[in-house]
Amino acid sequence: MIIAESKRLELREFSKNDVNGFFELNNDPIVLKYTGDSPFSDKFEVMRFIDNYQHYDENGFGRWSVYLKENDQYIGFCGLRKCHITEDVDIGFRIKRAFWGQGYASEAADLCLRLGFKRFALNDIVARAMEDNQASHALIKKLGMTFESCYQESGNKWLKYSINQQHYLKKCK
Repeated sequence: MIIAESKRLELREFSKNDVNGFFELNNDPIVLKYTGDSPFSDKFEVMRFIDNYQHYDENGFGRWSVYLKENDQYIGFCGLRKCHITEDVDIGFRIKRAFWGQGYASEAADLCLRLGFKRFALNDIVARAMEDNQASHALIKKLGMTFESCYQESGNKWLKYSINQQHYLKKCK
């Protein structure tokens, strides 16, 4: 199911069509370097993850697969996730290395912010990135998010950013 589209991209709910691309994405050690995630052991694990993904039902939103409109190619995921402990909604993105530096993460993330604030009427969205992940920090700042705090998780220092609906909508005018 297509959730939204931009000039070059489509955001879609996770589906079995994503298994091969998702497996490749999450088995690239350079892509995973700053995520804190482990690679999938096999494609069956990817399918279980997709089958058990409940964020759409629980919140109306979640992470979405990112596809190129021109050739229907899976290039990664981007989207929103609600933390049930803090109630924060964060934006996250992960793009295959072959597509880095082409503006796809920025385009997908901006589309997700727009969905969050306009369609889902969120007041605030946060982003988190490991301290050494300079590319993510640059993208987060490009989105108009501002630094909020630092914290430690699993032995790594993370930086947290935020943006509110009013600031985002003003930026888009």
